[in-house]
Amino acid sequence: MFKKMRRNDKQLSNEDTINLLINGQEGILGTLSENGYPYTIVLNYIYYNDKVYFHCAKEGLKIDNIRYHDKVSFTVYDDVEVIGEALNTKYKSLTLFGKARVMDATQDVLMALINKYANINVDKAKQMIQKEMNDTSIIEIKIDHITGKIGK
Repeated sequence: MFKKMRRNDKQLSNEDTINLLINGQEGILGTLSENGYPYTIVLNYIYYNDKVYFHCAKEGLKIDNIRYHDKVSFTVYDDVEVIGEALNTKYKSLTLFGKARVMDATQDVLMALINKYANINVDKAKQMIQKEMNDTSIIEIKIDHITGKIGK
């Protein structure tokens, strides 16, 4: 169903790929719009219970797209360094493919996002979550396929 990486000498191990997914700061979500055009957006995320999660408003283009077509791609990259004299770029990246679904916000996912991105005490985090819970959705991506790549 998914093609093998053409340059398998550049393929990251599964362990290094998952470490990049855990430690990456931003990801790029790719969805398909009803008009047939792809749509990508950069967002914060967490890898939690073997799935990818991010939060968003209750409505918007990415939610419309996911409800239209649940298959998505998600890319994370890090350690980018352009090596101009070699006409090359050093990097680590991963791309995953999966099925996304829109969920009501849950305290555990929102707390995991806060723990990854903010240095806030637990009581304040819980207050923030309760305040925003009704206006927030969660997108869950169940991973069907993932590959990582290193460029040198």
